[in-house]
Amino acid sequence: MTTATPERSVRLPRLPRPSRPARPTRKTPTEPSPRPTTWAGSLHEALDRPLTTYYLLLSASALLLTIGLVMVLSSSSVFSFRATGDSYTIVRRQLMWVVVGLGGAFAASRVSTRWVRGLAYPAFAVSLLLLGATALFGVEINGNQNWLEIGPLQIQPSEIAKLAMIVWAANIYANKERRLHRLHHIVVPVVPGLMVAVVLVVVGRDLGTALVLAAIMIGMLWVVGAPARLFVICSLVVALTGLAMAATNPERLERITTFVDPFQDFHGTGWQPAHGLYAMSSGGVFGQGIGASQQKWGSLPEAHTDFIFAVLGEELGLVGTLLVIALFLTIAFSALRIARSTTDPFVRYASFGIVVWLIGQMIINVGMVLALMPVIGIPLPLVSYGGSSLLPTLAALGLLVGFARREPAAARALAQRKKVRSAGLSARR
Repeated sequence: MTTATPERSVRLPRLPRPSRPARPTRKTPTEPSPRPTTWAGSLHEALDRPLTTYYLLLSASALLLTIGLVMVLSSSSVFSFRATGDSYTIVRRQLMWVVVGLGGAFAASRVSTRWVRGLAYPAFAVSLLLLGATALFGVEINGNQNWLEIGPLQIQPSEIAKLAMIVWAANIYANKERRLHRLHHIVVPVVPGLMVAVVLVVVGRDLGTALVLAAIMIGMLWVVGAPARLFVICSLVVALTGLAMAATNPERLERITTFVDPFQDFHGTGWQPAHGLYAMSSGGVFGQGIGASQQKWGSLPEAHTDFIFAVLGEELGLVGTLLVIALFLTIAFSALRIARSTTDPFVRYASFGIVVWLIGQMIINVGMVLALMPVIGIPLPLVSYGGSSLLPTLAALGLLVGFARREPAAARALAQRKKVRSAGLSARR
């Protein structure tokens, strides 16, 4: 019996499997971007964040307000004790105005732009009525008839008029946005309306406030693109008005002629600026320390109001004065960022007007203390004592904070943060 031999199996070589094409690596949205390696890159990244403007406004305003309260406490303690027997009377009043003003600032930051624009004409009309009443029935203090008694309160309507002017002019220019290439629409009715306010302040012999109002008017004209000849005319009118007011008041004329060298009339009109320079020079780099001012003991008039910057320089030194100026410039930088990035013309014009007001007033006040400008009675915003100045200033800053909150990127970031917080609270429950 024969058996079949099995056939030998031939093994073929195994071919390698074709490799799959490598997928291109894609950057996922959650993958963090490379961090900048230089300080300039880090600063640029921080400034590009959607809430940077919002936080800059809040932090700079809060720091200035805190410094102001500390300096009002220090600079007014001696005067307050002599006048009332209590060193804390004036700072308690200022603290009350701060609480009221913060409530107003919060409300201003939450209301809509349409609601603010709806108040433009009524607010400006009320401010003109108050200015007219002040010119007729106002109380004269330190040679200026710029205070109005309403019951137990004394208010300074010109401070309210600053914010009302800005909102009113910004509302008109926003309505005329497409017609501002014609000079007639730039001038009417803003320039006549603002000139009426300036004239009413001039009637009360308040040269400093009149200059601030004129600066606001010129700044608003610049931001809407007014021609150069209009600036020349407005500047000439302001200069001639200032010279006329100085020439008709001997004391004001002496202050203007002696501000360059206040020591030539040391015991007269140069007394206040000279002691302001004493305070600034004795402060040095780091200051004498909070509460250690010597000029506030009676040598420096208006130490807690118009010349509080001198006490600040004496107690906090060059570092403190530069910090205050830097905080004002931070507010200006934030407001200009808002004006540059917004698509709403009212927000653009109102933001720029507020910058001109606050920075212009700060420059005048610091210039008075440093004897670079004549003493014309202008407080330092957020720092000097006084509710009439503080409340409109906080309301204006509240408007800026509201503008920053309503920027598209900032609004999305705040909404996302609120959603994350709500999810966190739900998870805890």
